[in-house]
This record gives sequence, C-alpha cells and structure tokens, in this order.
Amino acid sequence: MKKDKRYGMVIDLDKCTGCGSCMAACMAENNVPFREDESNKLLSITWMRVYKLTNGKPFPETDVCYLPRPCMHCGGQHEGHSPCVSVCPATATDYSLKTGIVSQIYTRCFGCRYCMASCPYHARYFNWWDPVWPDGMEKYLNPKVSPRMRGVVEKCSFCFHRYQLAKEKAYIQGRRELAEDEYQTSCTQACPAGAITFGDLNNHKHSVYKDKKNPNAFRLLERLGTNPKVYYISSRAWVRRAGDNYLRNEAKPAKAVQHG
Repeated sequence: MKKDKRYGMVIDLDKCTGCGSCMAACMAENNVPFREDESNKLLSITWMRVYKLTNGKPFPETDVCYLPRPCMHCGGQHEGHSPCVSVCPATATDYSLKTGIVSQIYTRCFGCRYCMASCPYHARYFNWWDPVWPDGMEKYLNPKVSPRMRGVVEKCSFCFHRYQLAKEKAYIQGRRELAEDEYQTSCTQACPAGAITFGDLNNHKHSVYKDKKNPNAFRLLERLGTNPKVYYISSRAWVRRAGDNYLRNEAKPAKAVQHG
C-alpha cells in the first residue's frame, strides 16, 4: 500500500549563516504584513524566524549557531493530532493526512488564540491590525496568496499554494505524481548556503528522506511528542542538546536570542 505524502524540511545548521534570506523570501512570497517600526517583536509577524544560539562560553571558546524556525507542521503522537489542531474550537486549523501539512483557514478563525498557546514553537502570530501597504507596493503582492485580515492567527503554510499550482500543472499533463523540484518552498529556494532541503519525507527518492536519517539529525523539543516535520542537522553536540533543552543533570544550557 502506497504511503501518503508527508512534506517536511531538513535544515543543516552547520551551513546556515543567519543571513535572513529565508525570512525575506517568506514575507515576499506569502504577503506577510509588516509595520513601519518592526523593532517591537511582540507585534511583528514573521512566519520564518531565525534565532541565534551560543554555547554560553567566553572567548575564545565561544561558538555561535543560527537556527531558522518555520512552522513545524506537527503530526502529534497520533498522526493528525497536532497541538494546535486539537485545541481549535472553530476548526480553523486542519491537518491534511494526504500531505502532512497543517493549514490555517483564515475565514474560520475568530482570534481566540488557543492555537498560539498550545504551540510550543511560538510559530503562530496574531494579526493585531489590518495590513497597510505603502503606495504602489500592492502591485508587488503575490496574487496566489490572500492577505490576512485583522483578528486572525496566521503561520507558515509550507507555501501550500505552490503545491496546488504544481498539482494543477501535473493534472494538465496527465500525471499524478510530482517531481521533487516541482514543489519547493520560497525559503528553500532563497537560501544562498543551500542549508534548507524540502520534500516528501516518505519518498525514498527525495533528499529529505535521506537527510533525516543523518546520525546528527534531530528535531526541536522532540520529547514532547509533537512529531514535527522539520529536522535539523548539526555536527556540534551542544547544538543537538539545545534542540531538546538540556536535562537538569547536564551542562549549562545554550543561550538563545532572536536574530531576525
């Protein structure tokens, strides 16, 4: 029996330079609104956020790691029981068993923010204002993605509109399956270091299938049982330990600060 698709990412932290190209590409691709003053991170919206980690040691033993964090598109302990999906009273967020992608249906959301409280990765953002675009900028908005209104929660969608476009193209050509390069997220394509790989985690022909089996691969807060679809790779042991928080009997934890 053929497995359903399970789209996900593998991010090599040893390659990431913290340049923020993934953040910029995500905002442009998905019409993410912004404010005139983006210094207030409590009100800003960034579907892809880059964090800076340090090992907490003084020079010359200081080591730095940059960690991009999109939505993890969690599957939960039982596939489909994501933390956010399980608590939404309006069924405004849903889990696709065919793709493994957690969607956000903005016209159903009434802004209770239960999903934000349940997400351990802080990957969801509340829209406190209606988006206002500078004169002329509305011409550069992506027509494939609708801007969100005030009072709803939004998040990374793995550029799902690109998946729909790829499926339509395949259908016209009489195909059922997509090639790996036909559906790629904007952050994956924008990364100059090639640190982000995207594809079907269940397809042995895709790079992410092989990369997730890397002995240095790990997932954030994996012991919570959220079953995230974003894997990270690092050859540094302190980075891998920081990904699931240090246990109490281990060394001093790494320090994380918001980079982007």
